[in-house]
Amino acid sequence: MSMRFCSLGSGSEGNALVVEVGRGAIRSRVMMDCGFGIRETEDRLTRAGLVPNDIDAIVVTHEHSDHIGGVARIARKYGIPVWLTHGTAKVLSERAIPSTLIRYIDPHEKFCIGEIEVTPYTVPHDAYEPVQFVFSDGASRLGVLTDVGTTTQHIEDSLSACQALVLEANHDLSMLMAGPYPNSLKQRVSGKFGHLDNAAAAGLLAKLRHPSLQHVIAAHLSRQNNTRELAQSAFAEVLGCAPDEVGIAGQDDGFDWRHL
Repeated sequence: MSMRFCSLGSGSEGNALVVEVGRGAIRSRVMMDCGFGIRETEDRLTRAGLVPNDIDAIVVTHEHSDHIGGVARIARKYGIPVWLTHGTAKVLSERAIPSTLIRYIDPHEKFCIGEIEVTPYTVPHDAYEPVQFVFSDGASRLGVLTDVGTTTQHIEDSLSACQALVLEANHDLSMLMAGPYPNSLKQRVSGKFGHLDNAAAAGLLAKLRHPSLQHVIAAHLSRQNNTRELAQSAFAEVLGCAPDEVGIAGQDDGFDWRHL
């Protein structure tokens, strides 16, 4: 088996990440979240060399629109099963995902979609029952953490021994506090149920770093309150590498396929 992954886009305007496991013509593909409209999702999949019918399932982290906005429509159009927690499903009851396509996640139980082993884990975020995911082909592990207000021991344990990490670096705290957001939004973004800043994300990365770590990608960067250079520098200092060796999941371009 082999695993590869790419991002269709990451940020407050929409998120989607694709994981593929397999060999030859036998491949399983999962999309994590879909915050884009149908046409935009189709176009971004085309850029990755895929079509919607290549996607075997969508796994959902939580109900915020930049992660869930396109899920129901693309699931209905292409008959793609959607995996989500009971809390997320309850909030989305009016979004009309057909019951035949819904699969419920126990946040404490791993499950398989084709050849992909998916391990959900709970996170502190301002949603009803949010989770993030670790994906594996049985040999390699990809850990994704895109929306979380603070790190926990459970998060560290869940993301340990991953060969690839996609970690939220949402904002530079100084930029956020000096920026145009109203104070209530600043407190929400920087709070324990908001988003990780560069320094906090780098602190988590320091705990997760190990010799077999091959890919580190900063994700969910704020256009208003962060820059690629600041996020890359924070991660590079931990990794002891040049800043341009740290990957970025961009809002417009995501990132191209990475292989494990």
